[in-house]
Amino acid sequence: MRKNLLLTVLLTGIMGTAMAQKDNLEDMLNDKDAPKKKDFVTATFKATRIISSSSVENLGQGTLDFRISHRFGLLNQGYENTYGLDGATTHLALDYGIKPWLMVGIAHSGFLKENDAFAKIKILRQVKHGMPITLSYMGSVSVQTTPAPTLPSVDSNKWFLSNRFYYCNQILIARKFSDAISIQIMPTMVHYNLVDSSKFSNNTFAIGIGGRVKLNKRIAITGEYFYRLTNADMTVAGEKTYNALSLGVDIETGGHVFQLMLTNSQGMTDRTYIAQTATNWADGGIRLGFNISRIFAIVKPKEFRGKDADKW
Repeated sequence: MRKNLLLTVLLTGIMGTAMAQKDNLEDMLNDKDAPKKKDFVTATFKATRIISSSSVENLGQGTLDFRISHRFGLLNQGYENTYGLDGATTHLALDYGIKPWLMVGIAHSGFLKENDAFAKIKILRQVKHGMPITLSYMGSVSVQTTPAPTLPSVDSNKWFLSNRFYYCNQILIARKFSDAISIQIMPTMVHYNLVDSSKFSNNTFAIGIGGRVKLNKRIAITGEYFYRLTNADMTVAGEKTYNALSLGVDIETGGHVFQLMLTNSQGMTDRTYIAQTATNWADGGIRLGFNISRIFAIVKPKEFRGKDADKW
């Protein structure tokens, strides 16, 4: 009898303890002070480029972007050159998302026959009621493949492969103020291993600003401007250069973004549009251009893997 009574008391105690632990666990789960999942801000921009410059947006992991960019000739070239349409230059690019925070790419530009590569690293992400900005770093390198120029007699045999290389380092600081408005600031340094004259620095420092205003779910107005803090009077092949200004329209179609723009920049690599823009809006030096891309899922997301993976 005593054994049965003791067993009953013991079981009652165990059940009571279990119920108390359950109540405590529920209280913890419902505790308002418990850590909450961060509510990250998304779609600060709709594409990985604002116009020519990089945005803070990255491709998804395992995603490949094949992008074709065109910049046509000057609109003021007249009817004989179809208002610039006969003078197109092309930039072909392949970008890939390695991780959600890491994106890389390679490209070839017909303008100045240049090959380039870049990496973009997302450092901070904007959080609702938390981190106010998204912060990324973008670094690129390009190499020009045009024939070596004829140098002054003393230096005629001193043309090195390193003379063809150029580098760009950018900090991308962006904030999405609302569903309609996003702004990005871009402190930039462009390094030239070789410049046209000893009076110019090998390093060009610039500050860029870009933004987007959404008109509706599928159309947005974009713009970007780069102001050179140094080398503002740099010449290229004896021609004066100007700050780059571009205005565009983003049109989203079926998950892809078609970008149409007006710009005074013919180049599409970082060092050419930031530091070597040779025409000016005020003089009618405006070009029509566009970016168009095709996205491919190279690595399927985890949630689509398994026996039903082929259905997506």
